[in-house]
Amino acid sequence: MQYRQPPSFPETFLWGASTSAYQVEGAWDEDGKGPSVQDVITHPEGTTDFKVTADHYHHVEEDVALMKQMGLRAYRFSIAWTRIIPDGDGKVNPAGVAFYHRLIDALRAAGIEPIVTMYHFDLPQALQEVGGWANRRTVDGFVEFARVLFNEYGTKVRYWLTINEQNMMILHGKMLGTTLLDGDAAQRDLYQQNHGMFLAQARVMILCHEMLPEAKIGPAPNIAYVYPQSCDPADVLAADDLNAIRNWLYTDLAVRGRYHSTVWAYLVEKGWEPKIQEGDMETLAAARPDFLAFNYYTTATVAAPTGDASDESTRPGDQQMTRGEIGLYKGVDNPNLPRNAFGWEIDPIGFRTTFRALWDRYHLPLLVTENGLGAFDQLADDGRVHDDYRIDYLRQHIEQMRLALADGVEILGYCPWSAIDLVSTHQGFRKRYGFIFVNRDEFDLKDLRRVRKDSSYWYGRLIATRGESVNEATPEYT
Repeated sequence: MQYRQPPSFPETFLWGASTSAYQVEGAWDEDGKGPSVQDVITHPEGTTDFKVTADHYHHVEEDVALMKQMGLRAYRFSIAWTRIIPDGDGKVNPAGVAFYHRLIDALRAAGIEPIVTMYHFDLPQALQEVGGWANRRTVDGFVEFARVLFNEYGTKVRYWLTINEQNMMILHGKMLGTTLLDGDAAQRDLYQQNHGMFLAQARVMILCHEMLPEAKIGPAPNIAYVYPQSCDPADVLAADDLNAIRNWLYTDLAVRGRYHSTVWAYLVEKGWEPKIQEGDMETLAAARPDFLAFNYYTTATVAAPTGDASDESTRPGDQQMTRGEIGLYKGVDNPNLPRNAFGWEIDPIGFRTTFRALWDRYHLPLLVTENGLGAFDQLADDGRVHDDYRIDYLRQHIEQMRLALADGVEILGYCPWSAIDLVSTHQGFRKRYGFIFVNRDEFDLKDLRRVRKDSSYWYGRLIATRGESVNEATPEYT
């Protein structure tokens, strides 16, 4: 549907940007912080670790000042569980608590709304060693961690996110370190951990509403709407299956408190269904998110399965590049979409489609917590970073988000990835997403100087005009 004049973004719209603790903070073992799974994970050859990253821990005031210069209205970040409770379920670390008070206080003083993610891939290693999320001890530990956060920061933080990209931790468990097992044993372990995460999330949402009745809380899955390769009914069915397994399982359980029936049948067929204890489903049904957050980078396209090994495509596979599963679907390229430097398809219209699908399914306000373009940014001879390609990517997606508003979707805000350059989970520091450049290479820390990229000036202008300047040229540096 086309509109003569799409609506303006509301004055209360949360224009922001995002990071995560393990990818931006550094200081991995300072001031009492314990090790997380990300601190001990084996990194791909040729990529840096997470020990220093952008060193945000030691540049927090400077970084918040730059966010204020950009005009951000919100900042979505995560709190490292092991900085607050080093072993996951033991004593609270006062230095870790104090750090996030400094960050949140600086944000509030700058007029920036803090949006706190409670879990972003960084499980305490001590809990991983006793079974991770499959062990109810981890579930209990997360609830007590949340209680500390609500007690400490509840008067300062209105928006809370429970678990970031739970679906990616299950669908790509080996890649993200969620499981160390292989084959069917890995899948059974992952879906048992998945159930544990759902329980933890539900209990924390209930706790938040009890402790902080004015606060808002919701999950933050990664949503990639799935297209059929053609109008062949078999292709349409394959896309419907993957939409259920990749997307709706995670949103249905968070909002409706029950397993998606197609996904449960799939798990039973595979022998991967989790063990459910008495009272679990009642807990899941009692939790009610106030909104749905989601991360969006692209869509997926699939064809009907052939039923043999050819379903498992030889094309590269990661969170945003769908391969296939024997007897279920075959991942295929979408010839209508361009790709970025890392092979991900770029689909701004799919962003609008995803908004509409989530809104029609749940009728909950939506908050974008990641969307962005990773690229090989470089300092130019003039000392600046000219990232017109990122501006073009953001412009196209924001235009489609505005059309989703016109479609009647309620959107709380937009927090693209990322506020500042950080270490990408798989490609290290060379894959840059930030509005702010950090002067370091993969292994050479250099001076960690901050430089605002062209995109930061363009985005600042867009925020100031409530999106009306989306098609304007990049403002001159000031």
